[in-house]
Amino acid sequence: MSTILVVDDDKATREGVARTLKSDYMVLTAADADAAMAALNVNSVDLVLTDLRMPGRDGLSLLRDIIVAYPGIPVILLSAYGSVESAVEAMKDGAYDFLTKPINLDHLELVVRRALKHKHLERQNANLRTQLVGQSALNRMLGTSEAMQAVRERIQQAAPTPATVLVQGPSGTGKELVARAIHALSPRANAPFVAVHCAALAPSLLESELFGHVKGAFTGADETRKGRFELADGGTLFLDEISEIDASTQVKLLRVLETRTVEPVGSSEQIPINIRLVAATNRNLADWVKEGKFREDLFFRLNVVDVNLPPLRERGGDIPLLCDAFVREFNPLLGRSILGFEPEVLEVFARYAWPGNVRELRNTVERMMVLAKSDRLTLADVPANILKADETGEASVPTPVAQSDEATRIRAALQSCKNKTEAAKRLGIPLRTLYRRLKEYGIQL
Repeated sequence: MSTILVVDDDKATREGVARTLKSDYMVLTAADADAAMAALNVNSVDLVLTDLRMPGRDGLSLLRDIIVAYPGIPVILLSAYGSVESAVEAMKDGAYDFLTKPINLDHLELVVRRALKHKHLERQNANLRTQLVGQSALNRMLGTSEAMQAVRERIQQAAPTPATVLVQGPSGTGKELVARAIHALSPRANAPFVAVHCAALAPSLLESELFGHVKGAFTGADETRKGRFELADGGTLFLDEISEIDASTQVKLLRVLETRTVEPVGSSEQIPINIRLVAATNRNLADWVKEGKFREDLFFRLNVVDVNLPPLRERGGDIPLLCDAFVREFNPLLGRSILGFEPEVLEVFARYAWPGNVRELRNTVERMMVLAKSDRLTLADVPANILKADETGEASVPTPVAQSDEATRIRAALQSCKNKTEAAKRLGIPLRTLYRRLKEYGIQL
C-alpha cells in the first residue's frame, strides 16, 4: 500500500483529505514544512500533498527541500489562492501538479492515482536502466574461459550486497573494470563511483585525498576540501593498488572502515560516510601481511569477498574474442576498416606470454591497426618484440610458480574431462597449446 503525506496548517483540511484517501492508502499528516521533513526522514513516503500558504516555510520551500533530499517523490501543491503565476512557479520547481481549493475530491483521487502510477513507471525505468548499465559493464568482461566465467559469477554474487570486495590480479588484467561492474550491478549504481589510484600519490597527499582537509590544515591548504570518502557517499569507492599505502594511512583507513566516519586532516570532526568499498592490488596481499608490509586486521577488513583475475597467458583461448572486440572498438576511433586477423597472427598471440596482460594486448592491437597497410592484420604488422619472443621462446615460458599453478589446473581438467579437446575448452586455451603445455610440464597420461 502506498503512503501519502498530507501537509496543511488547517486541521480541518488536513484531516478531510486524509479521510478521503485512507481507504486506499496509508496516510500521514503534518501541520508545517518542518514537521513534514521530519516525517519524511523516518517514513517511506510515496507522495506528498502540501498546502502552498503555511506559517513559516511555505509549500514551494518544502517542494524544493523534497526534490533535493527525496527526488523520487512526486509533490502536489494545494492552494486557496490559486493563480497562474503560482502554478507556473510550482511546476518549474518540479511539482507534479497544482490544485486549487476548495478541493474537488474526485479530481484529487484521480491526480493522486496518476502521480503514483507515474512514480511507479519512473522507478521501473530507473531499475531497467540500472540493469542495462550493469549488464553492459559485465559484458565488457570478455572471455569464455572457465576462469572468466568464474570471475563474472563472483561479481554477480557480490554486487547486490554491501560487502567489501578485494580484487587481486596482475597489472593489466582489468581490476578497475571489475570494480565498475560491481558498482553498476549494485543498488548504488545511480550514486557516485570514485576511483583513487593509491600508488600515484605520495603518502603526505594520500591522507588528504582520501579523508579531506580543513582550511589551514597544512601549507597550501587554502580552502576546506572534501576527501574521496565524502565524495563517494552513497556510492562506491575504489582504492586501486591498496598495497602501496603507508603504515600510517593503513591505521586511519582501518578506523574509517570500523567506525564508518572520516576525520579530515586538521579537524576533530567525525563525518559519517555511507560507501561501498572495493580495493585492488597486483600483489598477493596475504604474502605482504606475512612479510609485515600490510596490517593483518586491515587485510581481513578488505578481504570479505575476493575476486581473483587470472593473467592472460592462463586464458589464451579468450585472445581471439578480445582481439575481435578491440578491432570493433578501434575501427571508428582510428578511421580504419580492419576486417580481422590472419590465422598465423592469432597463433603467435596464443604462444606469447603477455606480461602486460589484456592491457598489452589492447595496445598491441591498436598499434597494429594504426600501421596496417591492408584491411587484415598479418604477421608483418605484429610488433618485433612479440615476433622475437615467439622465435626464441623467451616470453612464452611462464615463471616457475605460474608453471606449477598451471600444471595443477591442467591435471585437474584432464581428470574431470572426457578428452583433451574438452579439457582445452575448459582451460580456455587452444588444443595445440594444451599439447605444448603437456610436453613442457612433463605431464603423462
